[in-house]
Amino acid sequence: MTVLRVAAAQATCVAGDVPANVATAARLVRLAGSQDVRLVLLPEAFLTGYDPGVFLGEVPALEGSWLDPLLEAAAETGAVVVASTPLARGSAKTLSMLVVRPGGEVTAPYDKQHLDADETPFFVPGDHGASITVDGLELGLSICYDSSFPEHARDAADAGAVGYLSSSAFFPGSAHRRDTALAARALDHGMYVVLAAMTGRCGPYDFIGGSAVLDPEGRPLARLGTEEGLAIADLDPALVEETRAVRRMHADRRATLGPRVHERA
Repeated sequence: MTVLRVAAAQATCVAGDVPANVATAARLVRLAGSQDVRLVLLPEAFLTGYDPGVFLGEVPALEGSWLDPLLEAAAETGAVVVASTPLARGSAKTLSMLVVRPGGEVTAPYDKQHLDADETPFFVPGDHGASITVDGLELGLSICYDSSFPEHARDAADAGAVGYLSSSAFFPGSAHRRDTALAARALDHGMYVVLAAMTGRCGPYDFIGGSAVLDPEGRPLARLGTEEGLAIADLDPALVEETRAVRRMHADRRATLGPRVHERA
């Protein structure tokens, strides 16, 4: 089976400065490519910056030359880039994941389904789940709050995913929720989790980083603090098979628990 080397990219972005953020992303992709990485994941809303003032204004459409630096970096390195950005979808906006492929194709297969309360004034939720296949490995897509819902990762695993990509941005005080939720998604389904998280100051917010790659039992293979950098690890589908054969929570899940009996003391 093919082993896939992935990188969770972590950096500070500039609110509203799309060219600067795309340039930072391209630089990180080239750095990852120098270490034989095949897939690079970027944090939530990294290409525009995570800022309500940005979300309220005009956001990019999928078409146009604004992604050219990322396309060039993908072509040079042979890496697939998964990047998050707000997108204009006709009269609506979504908080989306773009997939930039080395051959020049750009798609937007996934829109965030579980919006935080402060995101709902700006975006409409996605209406479907999505996975991508890279070198034969299927990987589920998620954006931040999506990973708080066990059924979101379960749906990806049911469809064949051996990894779960989470493009995220966590505020101070949320490290325990970040680490618990993502490790649980890995352990629940015996699959890798790749978390790319924002760090530093962006607009009115501070972010705490913590990008990581977790093994199929939720243990960190690579983890960053608040510094800029790459969390790099290899995803081995054989380990997913081995883990699921022993930790059978995904396979042993009951379709229904039946009626509930309630006795009063």
